[in-house]
Amino acid sequence: QVRLVESGGGSVQSGGSLRLSCAASLYASRYFMGWFRQAPGKEREGVAAINSAGSTNYADSVKGRFTISQDNAKNTVYLQMNSLGPEDTAMYYCAAKGGYYSTPPLDRYKYNYWGQGTQVTVSS
Repeated sequence: QVRLVESGGGSVQSGGSLRLSCAASLYASRYFMGWFRQAPGKEREGVAAINSAGSTNYADSVKGRFTISQDNAKNTVYLQMNSLGPEDTAMYYCAAKGGYYSTPPLDRYKYNYWGQGTQVTVSS
């Protein structure tokens, strides 16, 4: 059973930074992992994704502000979020699946393992 545990959420002021972590018990040579977010009343949207080769993919709304990375030794994926604004307020979820896409997807339906989420709140 794959388990994903997110941490690092919190409350920050506009312009601030946060780093989210996702500890994964996914032991596969080929995989992809993503960060998604869901604000109240909105659909869950893909924010950033990374595959086992280290290729990344970002939503246009976060390009240049967010960075996804991974530490294979720790089985952990990170999301560094800079220049945060109120529009980034949401519950953030980590997701994963075994397999490979050269460009890791931001489509939530391509993932089958999900964490419990961590709240990010940005005040203006």
